[in-house]
Amino acid sequence: MAALDLKIPPPVVGLAVAGLVYGIARLVPEAGFDHPLRPWVALVIAVTGLAIDLSALNAFFRHRTTANPLSPQRSSSVVTSGIYRFSRNPMYLGMLLLLTAWAVWRGNGAAFLALPLFVLYITVFQIKPEEQILRAKFGAPYEAYLRRVRRWI
Repeated sequence: MAALDLKIPPPVVGLAVAGLVYGIARLVPEAGFDHPLRPWVALVIAVTGLAIDLSALNAFFRHRTTANPLSPQRSSSVVTSGIYRFSRNPMYLGMLLLLTAWAVWRGNGAAFLALPLFVLYITVFQIKPEEQILRAKFGAPYEAYLRRVRRWI
């Protein structure tokens, strides 16, 4: 395991990237854009991201397993139903959509450059270590799930 594996809670990473989106938009005003539908587009993306997050969290509670991203070893089961039929990591996908909505709201093309950093960090330091732990804990059924459902979408 790397030094940053499962160390920083994903919501903290999300907030840091949201700050980066804000900072980039302020530093590069010439990349700004406006459209009369921009606030509505941001709202639709944000509501979609929030709905995905809440659906994923609800699935964890229904299966009575931990939703703590820093302790995947405490998982009591692998959730493969509901939103988890389409994405192995819908909570992170929902967070990415919330960040995308924030970038749209800020109305700055350069701000979108922060979004791949979120995907990269979460994939390397959160998702891959989670997968390693869950492989060891749940074996073949989890391997089958990995083959059947994509990591993000």
